Amino acid sequence: MSPVKIVVAGAGGRMGRMLIEATLRDERSTLIAAIDHPAAAVQGKDAGELVGMPCGIRVTSDVPAAVAGADCLIDFTRPEATLAHLGACRQFGVAMVIGTTGFTAGDSEAIAVAAQEIAIVMAPNMSVGVNVVFRLLDTAARILGEGYDVEIVEAHHRHKVDAPSGTALRMGKVVAQALGRSLEECAIYGREGNTGERSPMTIGFATVRGGDIVGDHTVMFCGPGERVEIGHRAGSRMPYALGSLRAARFLAGHQHGLFDMQDVLGLR
Repeated sequence: MSPVKIVVAGAGGRMGRMLIEATLRDERSTLIAAIDHPAAAVQGKDAGELVGMPCGIRVTSDVPAAVAGADCLIDFTRPEATLAHLGACRQFGVAMVIGTTGFTAGDSEAIAVAAQEIAIVMAPNMSVGVNVVFRLLDTAARILGEGYDVEIVEAHHRHKVDAPSGTALRMGKVVAQALGRSLEECAIYGREGNTGERSPMTIGFATVRGGDIVGDHTVMFCGPGERVEIGHRAGSRMPYALGSLRAARFLAGHQHGLFDMQDVLGLR
């Protein structure tokens, strides 16, 4: 198979730089463009120099020109930017790997509609390890059942703008579905003051923001006399980048459709 021609969005960001590095190091991928918003400090710079690997590809804000010859755009930016990039990818028939979180229901619907024309992998977390955790949570919830209270704790760096994280919400959804509940109806996103006794049917979320924490997630099943914890801790953003490249290679065999990392990893 020929190397997958990759465009990286948000080139100047933490995740964008990691994606650039991973792509340049991957023999199965070729970086053909890197994009960022017009006012970004990295505009016009060599994308490879951002990670100490000069490659001759300049960061640009011309999205249509960047994606025109690509196989796949990888996007970990903001919802409004991702939706704008989605339009360009539809125009040129380019696949997308979307790791952006914080979408509204309407945004998600727009992505689903676009997937009727182009192939998209959209997941709250591209890490292979995290997606294994999703499967473990489903198994644990089905076995432990109703006798255990479920609490989800997540921690990220101070710059993350949405809470709870998309990964934490996906964890909650996996557990809720396994227990036959609706997360929208049973989720508790904060506690303060005299909250009364905990309802056994709820799933609680706690959020930590600080420093440079890449991403920590722990799901606790708290029962009589014991506590089962299933979690994942990211030491760097590289697992997200490597998972994204794996997703891009997966999309090379699809003309259209909406997929997630469970599909990419064959965990369905």
